[in-house]
Amino acid sequence: MDLEKPSAARPAPAPRAEGCLTVAIRLPVRIVVLVLVVPVRMVWDALVVGGRMLRDALLRPLGRALGAAVGWLARALFVWPWVTLWRYVVLPAGVLLARIGQVLLVVPAVWLYRTALTPLGHGLARAARAIRTVLVRLFTGTAAVLGWFLGGVVALCGRLLGGLVAACAWAYARLLTPVGRVVARVLGALGTVLAAVAFGAYTAGAWLARYLLVVPAVWLYTRVLTPVGRAVALLAGGFARIVRMILGGLGAALYWTARVLLVLPALAVWRWVLVPVGRFLAVVAREIGEALGHAWRIAGYVSLVVGRFLARLFRWTFVEPARWVHRTVLTPVGHAVRDLVLRPAAQAARAVGRTARQTLEAARDGARQARADLRRMLFGPPAEPRPVARREPAAGETRTLGSSTTALMKD
Repeated sequence: MDLEKPSAARPAPAPRAEGCLTVAIRLPVRIVVLVLVVPVRMVWDALVVGGRMLRDALLRPLGRALGAAVGWLARALFVWPWVTLWRYVVLPAGVLLARIGQVLLVVPAVWLYRTALTPLGHGLARAARAIRTVLVRLFTGTAAVLGWFLGGVVALCGRLLGGLVAACAWAYARLLTPVGRVVARVLGALGTVLAAVAFGAYTAGAWLARYLLVVPAVWLYTRVLTPVGRAVALLAGGFARIVRMILGGLGAALYWTARVLLVLPALAVWRWVLVPVGRFLAVVAREIGEALGHAWRIAGYVSLVVGRFLARLFRWTFVEPARWVHRTVLTPVGHAVRDLVLRPAAQAARAVGRTARQTLEAARDGARQARADLRRMLFGPPAEPRPVARREPAAGETRTLGSSTTALMKD
């Protein structure tokens, strides 16, 4: 089997032939459009350059400055007051309330638990163990008595039920079985008689229905209705054929009338008026669109050349003199001002700031010590942590509560 050869690349489509009308329309349209579009493109490029310069030189720095100012103002109005309130009001008040709560609530609750609730719980546990023992013994005795009584009752009921079952079996064998057999024989004979009577009545009814209904109906259908139906069908077919011929003639007349009066004039107007006008308008619209594209691109090049010329003129007129002034005049003056004025002022400001920070730290330490002394005078020294009994088992013991598994069962 031969392999298929790779298909060759498709040739480029041949350029479309253009008529004299297209060539005649193209040149004046492109000239007019170029004259109209060049000023618009130059104004557009000038607006774009001006907008970019305005964005980079004014709007972006202004936005950043506004953002920084708004952020600083928001911190000053919303963040710093709340931080100050939390640090110097809420937090000391919370610490004071915690100390007061510990003195007024926690300490009395711990004392009440150790001195009152713990002994009461131990007493209740012992009373519960005693009550449990009494209830267990009472329940055991009661269960034994009830078991003996229920055993006697169950034996008596079993004997009575056995006698009742034996009586029912004797009645079924001696009374119900003979009576049932007699009733079954009587009902069988009666069913046989009724079946014979029903079969005879069905046979007589079928014979009467056949000769009184079916045979006359078949004769009426064969001898009367069939010829009448055939005659009616022939008449209806002839009438339908006549109506079809009349309607066909009317339809043909209406079709040719509408074709001559409506379709042929509309077709002539479409073919000889609308199609040429539409093609002319399509050519004009296509040429105007292509001319707009070409003119926009040419205007872009013209605007680029003019813009570069103006930029070069602005550079040699303003930028280069300003750069020379900055490099030869302002930079040496700025270095001298920095070395002789700004650096000594910055060093002096840093020294003043360092001294102020040390003073503030000393004042903060003194205030902290004063608060600690005042707290010690009001509430006393802080309590020392007490050792907590972990209740860990000895080396040879296990983690249990003696010989029991719950606190209520511990002796």
